[in-house]
Amino acid sequence: MEAPVTTWTDHTADRPVSLTAPSGINRAAHHRLDEAWLAAAWSHPSTRCFVVSGGQVLIDETADGRTELVMTPSFEAPLTEAHRYFLGTDEDGVSYFALQKDALPGRMDESARRAGLREAGLLLSPRDAGLMVHAVALENWQRLHRFCSRCGERTVIAAAGHIRRCPACGAEHYPRTDPAVIMSVIDDQDRILLGRQVHWPEGRFSTLAGFVEPGEFIEQSVRREVHEEVGISVGEVEYVASQPWPFPSSLMLGFVARATSTEIDVDGDEIHEARWFSRDQLGAAFESGEVLPPYGISIAARLIERWYGKPLPTRTAF
Repeated sequence: MEAPVTTWTDHTADRPVSLTAPSGINRAAHHRLDEAWLAAAWSHPSTRCFVVSGGQVLIDETADGRTELVMTPSFEAPLTEAHRYFLGTDEDGVSYFALQKDALPGRMDESARRAGLREAGLLLSPRDAGLMVHAVALENWQRLHRFCSRCGERTVIAAAGHIRRCPACGAEHYPRTDPAVIMSVIDDQDRILLGRQVHWPEGRFSTLAGFVEPGEFIEQSVRREVHEEVGISVGEVEYVASQPWPFPSSLMLGFVARATSTEIDVDGDEIHEARWFSRDQLGAAFESGEVLPPYGISIAARLIERWYGKPLPTRTAF
């Protein structure tokens, strides 16, 4: 099925999905098992580190109006041995580490503030946002996978935070990533289908999404999720982009799905309401406040923008 021709210009096609712009960081995974190299990198005066706690970091505004991660030289860092994660190096050879702590450190100047990815991801540079995503994902996995799933023994951290090893049975466990599909569903009238989950506030609509099931290929997952949630049949499925989404451990795989039916039948369990929108209808709904756009950091916003042809209205919070 060919995509319908539209007179709208896609001003967003070349704009990267939030959290996926090139960060300039080489993860240098080949160094993770080299304890001598890691020790030398940690002690180098150019090395920078930051603390992550509960999915949050400290951010601060610079004199020229930019927002940055609060990073310190390693010799000024809070003490931690086990929960020190190597994140990679930049083109200048600077090494970056994240330190997992129970609480974020205080700041004498009181200008820095705590922030999670939903806020910080929109403000930080690609380098800082990439470092934060990596650190938050590792922290989430480390907190939730302290015991061996094979024998139940407490595991120990290895590979600079990227492996947990079981001293009892020898099993190695790697950071968990759950693939999930997220899709803009378009019908033959070039309308988009948006849904509202049962726990969302009134007026918040977004694209449909769901997890890939075992043994399922991703195109099949797109078709299954759309049919299960809103009763719409899907034909052609086109991949668009992916986005790491560590809330706590997803990788969002974005698609455009072409609907072959239009009668909506919501499941009532996940989706409370779903509606077809033309561009004019969606624009009017944004303007009146009837529909709240998805948060700008998400791939959902990028998928809608790709169809809409221009940036969505800005939201500052969920």
